[in-house]
Amino acid sequence: MSAPRYVVTDGVQIPESLIAQEAQNHPGGSPEEVRASAAHALAVRALLLDRAAELGLTAEPEYDERGREETPEEALVRAVLAEEVDPETPTEAECRRVYEARPHQFRTPVLYEASHILFAIDGEGGLDAEAARLSAAMIIGTLRETPARFGDLASVHSACPSGAVGGSLGQLSPGDLAPEVEKAFAALLPGEISAAPVRSRFGWHVLRLDRRIEGRQLPFEQVAGRIRMHLESRAWVAAAVQYVADLAARARARGVGLVITADGDLAPGATLGDLIADEAAAPRLLSWLAATDAGLLQRVETAAGADGAEPSDWVRAAVARFVQSGDDEAWTRVISAAQGAEDPALSALGAILKSRLVPAKATFTLIQRR
Repeated sequence: MSAPRYVVTDGVQIPESLIAQEAQNHPGGSPEEVRASAAHALAVRALLLDRAAELGLTAEPEYDERGREETPEEALVRAVLAEEVDPETPTEAECRRVYEARPHQFRTPVLYEASHILFAIDGEGGLDAEAARLSAAMIIGTLRETPARFGDLASVHSACPSGAVGGSLGQLSPGDLAPEVEKAFAALLPGEISAAPVRSRFGWHVLRLDRRIEGRQLPFEQVAGRIRMHLESRAWVAAAVQYVADLAARARARGVGLVITADGDLAPGATLGDLIADEAAAPRLLSWLAATDAGLLQRVETAAGADGAEPSDWVRAAVARFVQSGDDEAWTRVISAAQGAEDPALSALGAILKSRLVPAKATFTLIQRR
């Protein structure tokens, strides 16, 4: 059986197979975006669970507003964030600045009272739809002469239950009706009847706007709590993102300090970073290169001589720089080189030195796309 393939995301070594499973929970976007989102979610979970273990935290699962119980891992994630993420509380001055910068967001919605006569259709297109439209147009023609008959005509012709009350829909706010019907009502003046039938998925409508109540500006004192809650939520999210980024940076500095197994558990024991940072690894590497890659050994000796350093000291310094600054992509390449090797530490060290000393192969494009 071949060894599982790993990638590094946020300083965490993750099996490709686990990323493929997690991707099912991240629909939407390109395959690359879905894969990156899945890998990030797995890495964040691992970083937070590892930190919870370091802190010795325990947490009892809780229930959400829909009655769903947390898993033990979700409870630990919540506990570690509650313990260590402490965003700043927004001041009244900050809340007031938000209020003054976006006054349109702190108004009551426009309310209106309206009535309609609905001519329903049995299916899309065809004579039924056209007959319904013509019937609605005929009613509009009648109402031009005698608008006071709207209620009576609604009770006789409307396919909506509102016909029993003269077509009245009561008091409405944005979002209550089909978008095309709302748009038509917005263009009417109080007391005005639509000049033409309006189509929606329900059929053809004859519309009358009875009353419009314009929105009003809410005083700061009335919305201050809502603004503060919004700013607190935003500050908490920013603080949590930064906290996870700090955990990932620490994992990278440890030499990819976390490994997730194919079962989704955190693997104990030494990391690859521990192996390649071993004091004895650099001298062993030079002997290994002499037997396996004389060209790379010559490059190491040349670079060390240019810096006035012993080859083994130069290797240790190069590895230290990589551990401090290597990104996820670089670590993935190193781990791939070590995967299944007889001596993972030496294979990883060789990959680090190649990335530093061997120029990347040039690529050529034979066909240019316009």
